Amino acid sequence: MKPVKGLYAVTPDLADTAQLVAKVEIVLATGVRWLQYRNKSADDATRHRQAEVLRDLCWRHDAMLIINDDVALAAALGADGVHVGVDDAAIALARAQLGPGKIVGASCYDDLARAHAAAAQGADYVAFGSFFPSSVKPGAVRAPLALLPAARTLGLPVVAIGGITLSNAEQLIKAGADAVAVISALFAAPDIATATRHFCQLFQAQTT
Repeated sequence: MKPVKGLYAVTPDLADTAQLVAKVEIVLATGVRWLQYRNKSADDATRHRQAEVLRDLCWRHDAMLIINDDVALAAALGADGVHVGVDDAAIALARAQLGPGKIVGASCYDDLARAHAAAAQGADYVAFGSFFPSSVKPGAVRAPLALLPAARTLGLPVVAIGGITLSNAEQLIKAGADAVAVISALFAAPDIATATRHFCQLFQAQTT
């Protein structure tokens, strides 16, 4: 099982599957190895169709496909895992449905205690945020930067999310984020390939 690390691309809500696939193809071809399929506005049939296409695309690029919130969809498609939030399937239930070889990530918002509970329940990574104002979730709770170094004691990969851009991602990485989950600053960028490369370079700089 690959540990979550680096740029973690999260898909935007797009009804046009061809447009979505074209954008994802760019980020995968430019180095992204973690993709979360998230579409809060599509119907079930569209979500199944889009996720199926993205699964095949990820596998061609040796990338991991994580399904947001929908354990049943992840199981049906044989996706690499699922990401669950406070209102989604419990971690134990997700694990039972997907099996031990799949990845279960958990949103922990601004709550370190929730992260400890998620770790105890068998989560493979924990995510915190929103660290910055987010156009995708404008009402999201704000997480303090101090959560990232504190969460390192869990022994799990730590993901930062929420309003992340090229100008603020580096401080999250330096504070302890193993990965940054990005939607708008990636998929809405004028040049998606260039944005992807620059995000990936932020992580490379930390290892050199």
